[in-house]
Amino acid sequence: EVKVVESGGGSVQAGGSLRLSCRISGYTYSSYIVAWFRQVPGKEREGVASIGSPGVGSDVRTTYADSVKGRFTISADSAKGIIYLEMDSLNPDDTALYYCAADRLTIGKDRYQGRGAIPPASDFEFWGQGTQVTVTS
Repeated sequence: EVKVVESGGGSVQAGGSLRLSCRISGYTYSSYIVAWFRQVPGKEREGVASIGSPGVGSDVRTTYADSVKGRFTISADSAKGIIYLEMDSLNPDDTALYYCAADRLTIGKDRYQGRGAIPPASDFEFWGQGTQVTVTS
């Protein structure tokens, strides 16, 4: 059974930083793509960043939403099974419930990354429960 658990959320003042962690266990596929999404009440879930690889020893590719480019960094510690989202220069518009999602890197998802985009939420099978990020002005 694949389990996805997010942590690291909290409240921070505008201009501050937070690092979210996504711990994935029970994942046995060689390829992967992991994405961070965020959602505020009344709005659709928005892709923030993704990281993917066809398998061990292959290149890792990252993509970002335009709204976070230059401020957020996604990275992976494959040995520990943890995906990080480093968030700097936070502003109140970043306030949301942040979710981590994982799945195999299929041809379709790879094409999204190839265009610099993040696959839609509906393309991901494994999800965490979310961690709240609140940025105050």
